[in-house]
Amino acid sequence: MAIILGQFTCGYAIEISGTAVTEAQKYITIPDVWVGLIGAGTLIGLAGSLLVGKLSDKVGRRRLLMLNMYLLALISLGQLFTSNLLATFLMRVLVGLMIAVDYTAGNTLLIEWLPLKESGRFQSHLVIYWTLGFIAGYAASAFITGFDSMTWKLMMVSPAVFALITAVFRSVAKLPTSPSWLVNQGKPQAAQKVIRKNLGHKWGLSDKQKDAGKTADASFSWTVVFTRKYLRNTSVGGVFYAAQSFTFFGISIFLPILVGQMGITDTKMVGYLYNGSMLVGVLLGIVVFNRLSRRQFLIGDFALSAVCLLLLGFWRTMPTQLELVVFSLFSVLLSAGLVMDYAYTSELFDSSVRGTGVGMVVTFSRIGAAAGTFLLPIITTSMSVQMAMLICGVLLSFAGLFSLVLAPETSRKHLARKMESGAGVHNAPLQH
Repeated sequence: MAIILGQFTCGYAIEISGTAVTEAQKYITIPDVWVGLIGAGTLIGLAGSLLVGKLSDKVGRRRLLMLNMYLLALISLGQLFTSNLLATFLMRVLVGLMIAVDYTAGNTLLIEWLPLKESGRFQSHLVIYWTLGFIAGYAASAFITGFDSMTWKLMMVSPAVFALITAVFRSVAKLPTSPSWLVNQGKPQAAQKVIRKNLGHKWGLSDKQKDAGKTADASFSWTVVFTRKYLRNTSVGGVFYAAQSFTFFGISIFLPILVGQMGITDTKMVGYLYNGSMLVGVLLGIVVFNRLSRRQFLIGDFALSAVCLLLLGFWRTMPTQLELVVFSLFSVLLSAGLVMDYAYTSELFDSSVRGTGVGMVVTFSRIGAAAGTFLLPIITTSMSVQMAMLICGVLLSFAGLFSLVLAPETSRKHLARKMESGAGVHNAPLQH
């Protein structure tokens, strides 16, 4: 529940910024560059996932997760007291940095408390709660009204409510330390103790984890994820996540601007249709995730999503109703791919470098997300919405081809075969 609440809060905090900026434009003049920067601020802060990931491998996942939501609430409240564009941008960056803790340390802590057979399934479900938070952020804008020039500030502040709820819950629930992290610190006895305290005496470390604890070395550079052992996985994770994030956040956060440029007047109706399609896509993605291999899912999702956007980009005279159908289908397809974000990125790295590896991949993704959020409204305004769709379609096509050539298979059946031969990653330290 502590991780679920964090995911909901993260989704809400990311979405609400775009709606708030759109509302702010009714009362203050905001140049296109600042619209993009403030909208992308949270995602720029999320690029700090690299530092957070490395820090979580050094000091532990639990310590960061016990603090970040309190800070997120405090920073969000600070946005109530300024209309300065630079100050607002910097606070959004700090909000993103706090969210980065949940993206890296939270995801890592969860997978390290789950048995191997359950980790992929549970992680694929996390995106449901993130999506619900994202949709709640869009829906909240319909209720935070009637405050004139304060309306957009209240939208920016509103994530503080969910952040505080999450922070208090984590304090009361007392998150346990990751057993894998303790093993990698050379403390297998402490790991055994925390497992038995939280799960009972029937559970304990696997023999491989006990042996690993004897030779554990907690000191390594973040550049380890670019060594020969991890470079392929780091590259695939970075490219797939960055391309997906560029398109998803660029379109989702500034949906009213894009829809308006498409000539559709009822932007709220399209917004609800888009967000509803997003939830359908995530639920569909979870079903497909458990039936296809990771490679098949990744490549197929990119290919189909790209086709939708290229169709919207090239067919400039497409009838409005068909345009809505294709746009909704795109939302379903791309949202289905979000299911891969948590499970696949974690599976690409073993537990000794997982925090750093996931942090690096998330950093790449946030660079992509920030670029999309910054560039797409500018491209849409200065050129056309069709050009924005074409750019996103080409990027998704490239990511699909890159995955086709290099993406490793990490699904449970494949991992089980590797584990039997003594290879593979250790997603969980537990055995019954």
